[in-house]
Amino acid sequence: MLLKKLGDNLKNIFALLIAGLTLIGCSSSKEVYYEVPIELKNPEAKINFYNQYSKCIYGKKFFLDPGHGGTDRNNKGYKGIAVEADLNLRVALALRDYLQEAGAIVFLSRTSDSPVALKERSVMANNSGADVFISIHHNAPGKSDDYFTDYTSTYYHALDTNYEYEPCNHDLAKYIQRDIAYAMRNSGGPGSFDGTYSDYWIYPGMGFSVLRLTKLPAVLVECGFNTQHFEAQRLVLEEFNKIEAWGIFRGICRYFSAGVPTISSLTADSVFNSDSLNLSFQIKDSNGIDQTSIKVEFDSVIVSDNSFDPSTGILNFNRTMLGQDPGYITEGEHVIRIIVSNKKGNHSFPFYKKFKVVKNI
Repeated sequence: MLLKKLGDNLKNIFALLIAGLTLIGCSSSKEVYYEVPIELKNPEAKINFYNQYSKCIYGKKFFLDPGHGGTDRNNKGYKGIAVEADLNLRVALALRDYLQEAGAIVFLSRTSDSPVALKERSVMANNSGADVFISIHHNAPGKSDDYFTDYTSTYYHALDTNYEYEPCNHDLAKYIQRDIAYAMRNSGGPGSFDGTYSDYWIYPGMGFSVLRLTKLPAVLVECGFNTQHFEAQRLVLEEFNKIEAWGIFRGICRYFSAGVPTISSLTADSVFNSDSLNLSFQIKDSNGIDQTSIKVEFDSVIVSDNSFDPSTGILNFNRTMLGQDPGYITEGEHVIRIIVSNKKGNHSFPFYKKFKVVKNI
């Protein structure tokens, strides 16, 4: 009897030891941590979100660009377990599904692991008729032995001191960055206050090709570093890719819910005599226009004055607004650019009115 009890005790001790070792093993290898957004856990919460925001993006057109692919598969991440080209595609396809569920129209530069030339991506986007371009990537540090760096960042083109800068791109980047960083529980990195960056930060004076050459509002999202040893283990999970996509989707929805001012030309003519140059534009936004934000540029030179009537939303431009020598405008082609924001801080999409001046009509 004593031997039997001793044997039973040894069996129990052995079982507890095995269980303890198993728990220790599990806890030491537990490196994948993430939070599933409430809308992806609770069907009712997801329905409520769509009910609130679908009206903001219904019918809008989005061009999604999953970076790399095909023979371009160099960024393979930590220990080769998270290939960027594949991650980009999975996030883009999940984002496509969310947008389509909300009633948006979606185009993609690729839907499989196929090669697409860098410049071709912008050509496709410019010809698509899309309203917004979003390029999706995952990041890597400059040093091959750096598997610690990790943050989420969203890029816009140029600096606010450059003519090429479009503030609407920066607006969109802020909204997307805030929500994807929150969904992933990542910081925005040490180089930016809010996680948004000019692409000149990477390539001074040039920026990213897909942002420089794309003519519609455009941002590039670096969701996270697939080279980081913990991040890579999350990124290979399809559920986490859907979380990344949901963060981008939420940012898009909240951006459009804040409204985007529209500008349209009320002047059909495109050829003028310098003495009769007079153009009118309609500016609209349900949130109201911030009159202090209105900027009019004539051939990239800021016009010191404008005649915006807030009661009608009409802005007029004529030769007398050009300053010292309003009576003289050179013959040839010219362009007027208008930028304006609404009272929630969102700026208008790129607007340019090209016209020609001749001596006599």
